[in-house]
Amino acid sequence: MEPDRDTSLAATVDAPVGWRSRIPARNMLRWETGLGIVVLAIGVLGVSTSSEFLTGTNIFNLGLQSGEIAIMALPMTLIIISGEIDLSVASIMGMASAVLGYLFAKGWPMPAIFVVVLLVGVAAGAINGLLITRVGLPSLAVTIGTLGLYRGVANIILGPNTISNFPTAYTNLGVNGVLGTNLSFSAAIFIVLAVIFGVVLHFTPVGRSIYAMGASPEAATFAGIRVKRIKTLLYITSGVICSLAGVLLTFRLSTAVNTNGLGLELDVVAVVLLGGVSIFGGKGTIVGVVHGVLAFAGISNALLLTNFNQEAASIPVGILLLISVFVPNMAQLTRRLRDAVTRRRHAAPPAPAMGSGHD
Repeated sequence: MEPDRDTSLAATVDAPVGWRSRIPARNMLRWETGLGIVVLAIGVLGVSTSSEFLTGTNIFNLGLQSGEIAIMALPMTLIIISGEIDLSVASIMGMASAVLGYLFAKGWPMPAIFVVVLLVGVAAGAINGLLITRVGLPSLAVTIGTLGLYRGVANIILGPNTISNFPTAYTNLGVNGVLGTNLSFSAAIFIVLAVIFGVVLHFTPVGRSIYAMGASPEAATFAGIRVKRIKTLLYITSGVICSLAGVLLTFRLSTAVNTNGLGLELDVVAVVLLGGVSIFGGKGTIVGVVHGVLAFAGISNALLLTNFNQEAASIPVGILLLISVFVPNMAQLTRRLRDAVTRRRHAAPPAPAMGSGHD
């Protein structure tokens, strides 16, 4: 008699979900591998387009311009893998920037301002998480609502005012590299956070729980996973990280204004989906998102060097979003189409038989 096999979700959760390295040939065909090739192709294209593409100055600017987007993409990755989404990330960034500027104008010391800004991020993320997990509202609707809410708070805090007299010691973060290198501070912070998020997602029980929640939240609940608690913590983490990104953006621009970060939520989502994270949840890796960041930053920078019309910059972002949603799910969509055609054929009435008698 064949031994019983454990097919429960708990057994699935204990497996190293997200890393499928048992078959080398399959590993070569992974989205991350293809995206890595795309990154190399973008590098070659950038060099052929402009001799400035791989210079130290441009590499510094590349990390600087995309640093905050890359940082916000990390918590967004975990949220989307868990089966949810957060469209309020850029508004939390803008609200944090407004709070920083307002408190600095009031004469607060910078360490105290940092604490308040991070607490603002905690509160914003907690509001998102509690409305989704405790009230039971869909994350898309909630975060669209808080997108407008948090941006409105930023408008109320600063109004039409612009704060731009920050200490040089802080604004130098936007013009100097780390330890005199061509690595910007925002890019360095992204690298550190990417390692931390990668370890949590791929090598801890929390990460396996996140994958399980994205695959089936009901089954994850029955398996004993604290779905509501983990999702709430993910949103709080996102709030804190976005507040940090707001601080970095303020110092990079040397300006706090109520429109800081406006519209960047689409860039963040585009980076995550381009990195191979499934919009339906349950699939994705930090390695893929890092590749997505490199591809997005490379394309944006190459377009900038070629004097591409910046008013049409949303066109490449929209194309990337469509590609990143369609291509990974092309096999599933094809299978659904084939099944629909098969069902239609079986449901069609048989053709009437031709009469064989004489009139």
